[in-house]
Amino acid sequence: MSKHTGSCLCGKVTFEIEGDLESFYLCHCQHCQKDTGSAFAANIFSQSAKLRWLTGEDCITSFTLEGTRHNKSFCKVCGSALPNTLTQNLLVVPAGSLDTTISVEPTAHLFTSSKADWEKDLDKIAAFKSLPS
Repeated sequence: MSKHTGSCLCGKVTFEIEGDLESFYLCHCQHCQKDTGSAFAANIFSQSAKLRWLTGEDCITSFTLEGTRHNKSFCKVCGSALPNTLTQNLLVVPAGSLDTTISVEPTAHLFTSSKADWEKDLDKIAAFKSLPS
């Protein structure tokens, strides 16, 4: 059984996850594009792992898009995505919220028919290890 820790950008919210991380999806749907402001969301799922808030639970809020199962929990202070439980049996963890190394690799891309127009040939553009001068 594995144990992972994570936090939001401002550090007010910290959490621990104990258990197996079972799948890792990169979702390109338009809902995920909107709530991340990016090309896709990178979420890890588990039906068995347990989430425990260590600090800042009062700084967490959630939003569910009406008429859908699309849900996002985030820090009210900095806006960082945080884990949530879509249902009683499914933990969803934004991969970028984890502070520990994970062994699970992305399982699949989802909703690729909704990919952003500009999300093509990204491996062909310039890449920098830090902010270019």
